[in-house]
Amino acid sequence: MGSCCTPDHSCSTGAESAGGTAVAVAETVTVTVTVTDTTTAYAVSGMTCGHCRTAITGAVGALPGVVSVDVDVAGGLVTVTTGGAPDDAAIAAAVDDAGYELTGRA
Repeated sequence: MGSCCTPDHSCSTGAESAGGTAVAVAETVTVTVTVTDTTTAYAVSGMTCGHCRTAITGAVGALPGVVSVDVDVAGGLVTVTTGGAPDDAAIAAAVDDAGYELTGRA
């Protein structure tokens, strides 16, 4: 939709010349972006208890873009859901900083 103003800044709708009131019309455009969540499982060594679960969940869950974290201590798996592609390096660093070792994708 184009502007109703002419190059000389008068109203092209004729409202001014007809004795009416010129009305500004705003155009609204809505853009919808769909981001697909990605779930990735990682093998992590060194986990033995509930404290391990809490430490990894907190460290990885604090990363930007992380939607959820599920830790399977017995299976040695950490499943991370992110809003888009996961940042493997950031996830590995968070796991390492928490005192565990991410050995790769499961």
